[in-house]
Amino acid sequence: MNHLGQKKFVYTFGKRKYDLFSRTHLMGILNVTPDSFSDGGRYLALDSAVERAMEMVEEGADIIDVGGESTRPKSKDYGDGASEVPVDEELRRVIPVIERLSKLTDTPVSIDTYKAVVAERALEAGAVIVNDISGFAFDEMMPSVVASFGASAVLMHIKGSPKTMQLNPTYNDLFGEIIDYLQKGIEKGERHGIRQMIVDPGLGFGKRQEDNIQLILGLSRFGSLGYPVLVGPSRKSFIGTILGLPLEERLEGTLATVVASVLNGANIVRVHDVKEAKRAVMVADALRQVEA
Repeated sequence: MNHLGQKKFVYTFGKRKYDLFSRTHLMGILNVTPDSFSDGGRYLALDSAVERAMEMVEEGADIIDVGGESTRPKSKDYGDGASEVPVDEELRRVIPVIERLSKLTDTPVSIDTYKAVVAERALEAGAVIVNDISGFAFDEMMPSVVASFGASAVLMHIKGSPKTMQLNPTYNDLFGEIIDYLQKGIEKGERHGIRQMIVDPGLGFGKRQEDNIQLILGLSRFGSLGYPVLVGPSRKSFIGTILGLPLEERLEGTLATVVASVLNGANIVRVHDVKEAKRAVMVADALRQVEA
């Protein structure tokens, strides 16, 4: 274990083997949606989605996370928030992209969904990771689907649902409540025999401004769960609030949170801007590897 209390995590994702402790790994975000808060509509067409994914691979993405349903919250920034997408529509958006990517690259593909039916079809199409924003809480069939494919899972904390999560979220014990929630998801996964899990405290998913900041500064506390830690600060509204800037001007703020996350114990960061984040992460890793 190092000075941040991390263990060594060597995970196999499809044809790739990653030592998640050796350096910070990058998950590139690919939203094939018309209404995602950041890049909705940009990659709806199959060719443009695949082109963007391969561009992120070239820029240094270690994992491509494909999502077909927006989870933007109901808030002053995003209006009424995202509506739930029917399963057939979600499948129509993501499956052709995953099938194409699995033929073009051995970079692991993750499916961003909380629906077991979508996860199953995505794993059949070539995905090897399920990124579940509910941490196995929304669909009781999800752990068995992940286990049946020998796949990996990202378990995220969310308070409420995407529609309700930013409507005055409050905590009596921020870290305690999130760790308990994630522990329940881990126990479900372990009961089903899932060996490779990753935990995500869920920045912006039922969190206040101060909660997001505390979570970044206290990321090392999630090491107590015994699994690698992923964090996704990219272009989030709390960065916009700090800077007083819209989505398209949050790159520098995102990079600041990425560096802070790395220095505080993140094993994986989930980002839109892979090229820039890769450079920031390389410097942060160099800083982290030097004992103070």
